[in-house]
Amino acid sequence: MPIPKAELHLHIEGTLEPELAFALAARNGVALPYADAEELRARYRFEDLQSFLDLYYELMAVLRTEEDFTDLAEAYLARAAAQGVRHAEIFFDPQAHLARGVPMGTVVAGLARALDRAPERHGVSTRLILCFLRDESPQSAAETLAAARPYLDRITGVGLDSAEAGNPPSLFRAVYEEAARLGLRRVAHAGEEGPPAYVREALDVLGVERIDHGLRSVEDPALVERLVRDRVPLTVCPLSNVRLRAVDVLSEHPLRTMLEAGLVVTVNSDDPAYFGGYAEDNLRAAADALGLGDDQLRLLARNSFDAAFLDDAEDLRAAYLAEVEAYTF
Repeated sequence: MPIPKAELHLHIEGTLEPELAFALAARNGVALPYADAEELRARYRFEDLQSFLDLYYELMAVLRTEEDFTDLAEAYLARAAAQGVRHAEIFFDPQAHLARGVPMGTVVAGLARALDRAPERHGVSTRLILCFLRDESPQSAAETLAAARPYLDRITGVGLDSAEAGNPPSLFRAVYEEAARLGLRRVAHAGEEGPPAYVREALDVLGVERIDHGLRSVEDPALVERLVRDRVPLTVCPLSNVRLRAVDVLSEHPLRTMLEAGLVVTVNSDDPAYFGGYAEDNLRAAADALGLGDDQLRLLARNSFDAAFLDDAEDLRAAYLAEVEAYTF
């Protein structure tokens, strides 16, 4: 059994495996421009973030009903549990669905059905995080948050994702202020394509509690010092970083450097159907490429639970941390 861990950076739409995409397409009468799952899988090779996003949004066309979103989440949770995930904080992109005429309630209810039964079925606790698309307007983000108001009992926090370059966090100040007023937790993608300054903006302007990716923080020693001092978690996704050319090869990934600097780093899978691996796959690939030892793997697992939004379930956090300490490699 893999080491127990929390997954804190996971886009549920990015868990759409080719086989499920074809099954949902058939169920919903959607014609995909690929002969079969193998031809589609061959397209899962990307030059950069935008080339990935183009396919990512194209395949969302198969997601239409509550049942579709339930099946998507159920498939992820089964895989995650097999990879040692005990707690998952799951991102979803409502703007991409609203634009296709799929109501917010359909998305949330479908996901919630799978999440509600995840503790019993899979031994996985969950949280749901609504992400704003940063290549859409701040007004669109505000409208999306307003549309989510009836469902906030199911939503723990908000995030910011999609194309980072040229879309600084500060554009979304107002919607993050409203999210904070509503009592929602706040995270944001920053420092993947964008510069270290975007990490600072996410912290100072948006008031985020975690940075998703944050790789380029290592370019700014003063920023690293701040992140270490304030214990700001970074949700790193090694296989994603290689597939999207944020780093050339896994052996050059800064994860080990980040750990040695004292950063609160966690390892996650991002969009695992597209990037070649789920949570344990990422952890093991990074360990092999970077020479991480058992103590470092245990630290990464401990970090993941420390960084999780489990403030309302401290007994659960403590139980998960105890599992990490008792784990035998």
